[in-house]
Amino acid sequence: MEQRPLGRTGMSVSQLCLGAMMFGAVGNPDPDEGVRIVHRALDAGITFIDTADVYSGGESEEVVGKALAGRRDGVVLATKVGLPFGQDPNQRGMSRRWITEAVENSLRRLGTDWIDLYQVHRLDPDTDVDEALGALSDLVHAGKIRAFGASTVPASEIVEAQWTAERRGRERFRTEQPPYSVLTRAVEVDVLPTCQRYGMGVLSYSPLAGGWLSGKYRKGQDVSGPGSVGRAQRFPGVYDAANPANAAKLDAADALGALADEAGLSLVQLAVAFVVRHPAVTSAIVGPRTMEHLESYLAADGVELSADVLDRIDAIVPPGHTVNVGDNMWSTPALSPTARRR
Repeated sequence: MEQRPLGRTGMSVSQLCLGAMMFGAVGNPDPDEGVRIVHRALDAGITFIDTADVYSGGESEEVVGKALAGRRDGVVLATKVGLPFGQDPNQRGMSRRWITEAVENSLRRLGTDWIDLYQVHRLDPDTDVDEALGALSDLVHAGKIRAFGASTVPASEIVEAQWTAERRGRERFRTEQPPYSVLTRAVEVDVLPTCQRYGMGVLSYSPLAGGWLSGKYRKGQDVSGPGSVGRAQRFPGVYDAANPANAAKLDAADALGALADEAGLSLVQLAVAFVVRHPAVTSAIVGPRTMEHLESYLAADGVELSADVLDRIDAIVPPGHTVNVGDNMWSTPALSPTARRR
């Protein structure tokens, strides 16, 4: 599998990153199956694993730690901090207090002495970004983490964080983790170019747009019926085709599925190959719940999309366009309700 530079960190990672969100009670409750999935991914050439402290209340990190016993040195390991870990208001966000506590908990669950990439799951509007940069910089200097990044950050806030690091003499965010897929292309406008400008690595998540590009959702099928599994069962409204935003995604997914059929590819192959082709993207996070899911992702390795296929994708979903803006997972700060009231 192709290995790529992780921004300017000096580390190299595989173009597919194994996402571990589905390990544990929220996804696959069988820890042994999770271990087998990790081992299969490593054997296939994946050298990059991404998890988070909140995934299944820490279970995901525990499964990953168990799977990496004896194989840790060959993996670039990433995890995250910031989303609420419990009811305690101090067990969330970007405060020095919580970051310092959370990293020790993650190291213990992962069974490792260091984390290669420690990411802020979301920027915390109640915490000065310099507070987080200072705490994270100290963890780098202590050797507990090698580098740090953030997730789902608008371009303007990426720039602000870079400037803050320079002016305060801090280590800086080295990576960004945005949602990116054929159906969710808004980051092409400014987030991805901004990451390129600052030499940041990009590990994009949800290349299948939350399952819409898995091939399961096509016109004439009941996308929320008994045949659906996983998130479609737990969040039926998200996949309700009667919703105009979902209907638009279904139209696009159906057209992309037809295009994939013509190109002799699965829709998963087309979707993943599209994401990893962008010059700003280092690695696409693939989050299998089962071994079958992993194999479908691995089949995308090495797939090249022709100029004609790329042009036809652009005709279905134009560059920089997100079919349902809610899938961007962030909004421009200047357009927030609070800002508009000023």
